[in-house]
Amino acid sequence: MKRSEKAERIVTMLEELYPETPVPLDHTNTFELLVAVLMSAQTTDLKVNQVTPALFAKANTPELMAQLPVETILSDIRQVGLAPTKAKNIRRLSELLVERHDGVVPDSFEALEALPGVGHKTAGVVLAQAFGIPAFPIDTHIHRLAARWGLSNGTTVERTERDLKAVFPKHLWNKLHLQIIFFGREYCPARGHIPSECPICSWAGIKKRLDAEKNKRNSKKKTSKKSKKKS
Repeated sequence: MKRSEKAERIVTMLEELYPETPVPLDHTNTFELLVAVLMSAQTTDLKVNQVTPALFAKANTPELMAQLPVETILSDIRQVGLAPTKAKNIRRLSELLVERHDGVVPDSFEALEALPGVGHKTAGVVLAQAFGIPAFPIDTHIHRLAARWGLSNGTTVERTERDLKAVFPKHLWNKLHLQIIFFGREYCPARGHIPSECPICSWAGIKKRLDAEKNKRNSKKKTSKKSKKKS
């Protein structure tokens, strides 16, 4: 089956499963979304949603956040991964938003990626979800599924982004980004995945890729058993 044919069928299935795609991170304005997405790196959306209310109650605009000491920001977000670095980045990007953009979150990759802690994926999420600008942010779920389904060779996230943009219509990118994430969490996880029971891997899965994942898991299990015996 050609990639284009797979893509069409996948779009149909995902639309049936997830006709609505609510933004997972709680926010009331674009600045809050930017901060929440920044914090979501190496942290679950659930955890981010648990810690942001206290922080945003103190400061939910660049002007207010720039006035908070880094220690205050850190105390509210301590439970997220890489909290010390993220606290410094949140404070500094707030200052830069005020200095460079009059306190307004910019709507371009170039301007967003010039902010501390904002990489290509974070910028893409903000552009897609706050401004409706077509983007295809690649997270671990999308990177994994694209390789499993044979829509990309999975070598780098940059390659995955190019491949998915080439195979899916531009007007669907923003919605597909969330639909694939939702599908990955519900049906196609990194661990405990059974391809034959997966609604998409069962017919679209690349055997070589799935076998490689299975062999890697089995190898880890053997290594773990040997370590336990030695101890």
